[in-house]
Amino acid sequence: MKRLALCLIAFPACAEPLFVDDAAGLPHPQIYAGGWEHFVGGGVAVLDCNADGRPDLFAAGGANPAALFINRSERGGALRFDQGDIEPVLAVTGAYPLDIDGDGTLDLAVLRAGPNQLWRGLGNCRFEEATEDWGLPTRYDWTTSFTVTWEKGHDFPTLFFGNYVDRANADGPFEACDKSALFRPDGKKYGAIEPISPGYCALSALISDWQRSGTPELRISNDRHYYVRGGYEQMFRLNPLAEREDWPHVSLWGMGIASRDLTGDGLPEVMMTSMGDQLLQINRGDHYENAPYSLGTYAQRPFSGDDGRPSTGWAPVFGDVDNDGRVDLFIAKGNVDQMPSNASHDPNNLLMQGEDGTFHEAAAQAGVASTARARGAALVDLNADGRLDLVVMNRRVAMEIWRNATEKTGHWAEIEPFQKAPNTRAIGAWVELRAGAHSEAQEVTVGGGHAGGTAGPVHFGLGTATEAEVRVIWPDGIAGPWQTVPLDAVTRIAR
Repeated sequence: MKRLALCLIAFPACAEPLFVDDAAGLPHPQIYAGGWEHFVGGGVAVLDCNADGRPDLFAAGGANPAALFINRSERGGALRFDQGDIEPVLAVTGAYPLDIDGDGTLDLAVLRAGPNQLWRGLGNCRFEEATEDWGLPTRYDWTTSFTVTWEKGHDFPTLFFGNYVDRANADGPFEACDKSALFRPDGKKYGAIEPISPGYCALSALISDWQRSGTPELRISNDRHYYVRGGYEQMFRLNPLAEREDWPHVSLWGMGIASRDLTGDGLPEVMMTSMGDQLLQINRGDHYENAPYSLGTYAQRPFSGDDGRPSTGWAPVFGDVDNDGRVDLFIAKGNVDQMPSNASHDPNNLLMQGEDGTFHEAAAQAGVASTARARGAALVDLNADGRLDLVVMNRRVAMEIWRNATEKTGHWAEIEPFQKAPNTRAIGAWVELRAGAHSEAQEVTVGGGHAGGTAGPVHFGLGTATEAEVRVIWPDGIAGPWQTVPLDAVTRIAR
């Protein structure tokens, strides 16, 4: 791991992280609840649905109605939200924001234990259901993961819906994992289901051009608890759809996926959460290599308390919490429900990356070591002060909103690429940054996490850098020019 350390020691350490509980700023406690169909899921979608520069939140509810929260926070101030006006919808496991129809307004893919829905964004945080208009075939699936890509020549994105246990299987639930589904558009409508089989109980998925070859591939993280044996983490080529036979068969109790360039070589590492070890894999260009235990990312047991049973990881989220130029990692933790083999008091992890490239635990000092049964999560700047705030969804306990109040943070830059329709948000683009000796790349994706994702600018911490240059490699592989961007600001780069 010497390369990892060498590329990150350019910036000195900043203060230890500190977060303030601002959940009182929500108009009501949002609780993800329900029976066994809501043991998993519980995601949050982050999107600016009224174009005011402040990210809003769409939160799953399970047996409770999903909720939309409109961000009213003042710059640098406490986090405050109003109730959004949406039709009550139950059985929502999660949601992902994206611009499906290319009109420039963000839509929502709403995942459910039941027929999934596509919501057309109308502006000003108004939505209408467009599932039938856009021809999405619906079934009574139990959907727990989602990811997309734009394929050449198509007006709409290709959608992946990952399904969990087949509830209609009388011999289930064990060894009764359902097939997942790929939907390719035909013009501005979706056609027949393209099944993904075998299914091994998908809980997270991400389409990424992980080799930077111009060919995105579909990675699926599967829950060993229900496939029991014979299953593994999967990788599929998309066109034509085919499972990669050369992919190593790694079996996990897979819950979530996150991807980020940690080494500065422009290739994304991948983090997979699980029951027990949380597995970080280093991207070597033609394969992934398991990170050494000494890196500090396995987080396999609770770091506090006397419950020494294995942890259960859900949403992994990368982000530079203190803007020191070194990417940190949040992991939402929590027992499935009352699983006796795993810890019942399982604090979330906030793993801060040090100057030597290793990670150390800081959740307790930062104030975010909640032991609720966490599920989905997001690190996103909610009050426009350049510090990443934290949203955590919980099972049977109210969602948490934490304002980043870390002092003496470094500089930062946020970059938001746009292009003409159909793929207005440039999904599949790479944003490359260089600041002195520091270089980093981030891919613009939809997917990963656990049952929820974020649409908006990509965030770079810059430490003590005095200037930064950025370029965008657009989804078709054409590179834009390097350009100097202002520090401590959001820059919109239009193609």
